[in-house]
Amino acid sequence: MTRSWRPRRVAAVIGAGAGAGGLALYGVQAARYRHSVGRRFDVADVPEPGSPEFSRLLEALTAAPRRPGNRVKVMRNGETLTEMLEAISSAKTTIDLSSYIYWPGAIADDFTDALVERAGAGVDVNMVVDAYGSARLNGNGDHLDRLSDAGVTVAMFRPPRWYTLDKVNNRMHRRLLIVDGTVGFAGGVGVADVWTGDAGDPEHWRETHLRIEGPSVLDVFGAFAENWIEATGEVPGPAHVPDPHHGFDDGVAVQVTRGTPTGGPTGTTQLFFMAIAGARRRLWFTTAYFAPDPAFEDVLCAAAGRGVDVRILVNGQQVDKEVARQAGQRSYAKLAEAGVRVHEYDRTMLHAKVMLVDDEWANIGSSNFDSRSFDHDLEVNVSLVDRDIVSKLEADFLDDIESSSEFDLELWRRRPLHKRAVEAVAGLTRQSL
Repeated sequence: MTRSWRPRRVAAVIGAGAGAGGLALYGVQAARYRHSVGRRFDVADVPEPGSPEFSRLLEALTAAPRRPGNRVKVMRNGETLTEMLEAISSAKTTIDLSSYIYWPGAIADDFTDALVERAGAGVDVNMVVDAYGSARLNGNGDHLDRLSDAGVTVAMFRPPRWYTLDKVNNRMHRRLLIVDGTVGFAGGVGVADVWTGDAGDPEHWRETHLRIEGPSVLDVFGAFAENWIEATGEVPGPAHVPDPHHGFDDGVAVQVTRGTPTGGPTGTTQLFFMAIAGARRRLWFTTAYFAPDPAFEDVLCAAAGRGVDVRILVNGQQVDKEVARQAGQRSYAKLAEAGVRVHEYDRTMLHAKVMLVDDEWANIGSSNFDSRSFDHDLEVNVSLVDRDIVSKLEADFLDDIESSSEFDLELWRRRPLHKRAVEAVAGLTRQSL
């Protein structure tokens, strides 16, 4: 008797095929990851971050222009969302918003209300959100319907399709806002209630974000436009494009580096590796997820070996992804033996992504210190040269250290066997955390 292929059976076969294809793709990516991360770059005589020579090297490698004349404000925790809403409410001509996360809640209501109001006032509003990171919107159509009905153009970046399986692991992790082509925001903040408040409890996260005015707003917009064009097929109109000639005499030099996976090293990888290799005196990292591959372990150890003060501030038990923490802990002993100091933040979820090198150079962005940010996701990082801003970020780092526990190498060596087994299993998934 011949079996009939009913819709449910067809769906099951298609689902099984998609699952098998996904597993095969993951296997290929895992093999590629293992092959590539043992040796990232051969580096020698990297210029010191903050020097003109380093800026030129970074521009040559990543096509991130060094633009002087920017005014930059460092924002901490919930003040970021307040300033973003104020900027949106003051918009006269254009708003361009991209976010990995846009989760329904009180602050998302405020953003939707503000965007709807401005669209109703004749402002041209574009918004693109990552289909994976903002998947909660699909179960809450009120935001999407209200935005669309008001005239906001909304796009989902890389929704899952069978013909885009090769890109399903490459997510738009960027968090950007450009208003009237004159003000740009970039960093780690998403649109969700966890980014409100002041990191006073586990329901409110610790974060760092930037507000930028000046020539580099063009580069922030460029990162938005890259994702917007892919998601919609449309090129933003001239009114959206910032003027890079609008600068300030008292401004600071900024470079905006895009990380876009194309099969080779991303701009994110090059930026982080060169900054570590070029550090002379200090190298302080704040990162939500820390899972360095062997090459990054080696370059961090080499920095500590030449006398650089290397400190890493990462999540403790308040982390939202324990598997990521377990994977990163596999590196602690090797780093500590080389002189790297590791601190785990205890107050709440630490989501900031900040790198301080020497006295005048800093980087703030969306990139974590793991393979997902280095190799897979689309990221944006803002590097700047300014002693005053670096001093503020330094004070924030030291304040966060007060709420942290330093890694104890001797205690770690006595950890139980089951803990070692969990680390080993977590390590197998490092390339996709």
